[in-house]
Amino acid sequence: MREITKTSNAPSAIGPYSQAVKITAGKMIFTAGQIPLDPATGRLIEGDISAQTRRVLENVKAILTASGATLENVVKSTVFMADLSEFAAMNEVYGEYFPANPPARSTVEVKALPRGARVEIDTIAVLE
Repeated sequence: MREITKTSNAPSAIGPYSQAVKITAGKMIFTAGQIPLDPATGRLIEGDISAQTRRVLENVKAILTASGATLENVVKSTVFMADLSEFAAMNEVYGEYFPANPPARSTVEVKALPRGARVEIDTIAVLE
């Protein structure tokens, strides 16, 4: 019923959680929130909100791939931002990853994110 996803192509969990959980009976995948960690070093990447958003979405993509899905399978995402004044730049990069039929999305500003990240994104995907 539940299958845990673990891939070295995305950062390892930095706490007691899984990169993703796939519900095999319902064909749903729930990714953990991803921050802009380099999977090779485990360190937060340097760069502006655009660079951080790109790294986050590459991490999400790697986890979905390891779970048997793609970004096209994403039906819902939540974006957590440390500063909503950077929304336009984040949104531009986000749109590159979801160019057609984008998923439903919530975006919220939070006081802080793990390791000083500026953006974190989690997703829900459905396999067809």
